[in-house]
Amino acid sequence: MMRSPQVRNGVVETPSPSHFHSSVSVHKLRRFNILIVVFRFASFCFSLASAIFMFTNSRRGSDLPQWHHFDAFRFVAVAGAIVALYSLFEVGASVWEISRGATVFPEVVQVWFDFGHDQVFAYLLLSAGSAGTSLARTLKEIDTCTVSNAFCVQSDISIAFGFAGFIFLGFSSLLSGFRVVSFIINGSRFNVQN
Repeated sequence: MMRSPQVRNGVVETPSPSHFHSSVSVHKLRRFNILIVVFRFASFCFSLASAIFMFTNSRRGSDLPQWHHFDAFRFVAVAGAIVALYSLFEVGASVWEISRGATVFPEVVQVWFDFGHDQVFAYLLLSAGSAGTSLARTLKEIDTCTVSNAFCVQSDISIAFGFAGFIFLGFSSLLSGFRVVSFIINGSRFNVQN
């Protein structure tokens, strides 16, 4: 909404276009940061759910399969837990940035930290999910799932949550990549005009 000219001390003042652009840029920056928080929180939730589903996937009995007997399922569980911890840290860092208007680390470090870690942890989830999927298919082919269907279903759910966490962390990685490019071009994560 444009403000009409105001008269102060006999002088007509009109709002400058740069003030309008500055408030638009600030609103875009706030929406961008909130979007990052949403993606990181979704990644946290799905990764934590993946880890919990796999860690609790044990049935009593010596002849029944247990998740820790399989390397790929251990990878799924640990990768989900690691990414959940990282995502929780990043949610906190993003909330800090929104509330304080400053990054936790110096800006250049924060930009590269976010981008690099988003990439590494996204690929960690992807590779864990791929390894888990391969093992789950193998277990179904050798009739392990007919003996313990609940074990296989819970493993599949855990793997699916891991892939969902990967998708949201991938979106976060795209946004942090945008921040890196903006930093390289403008010398700041965003070109906010005053």
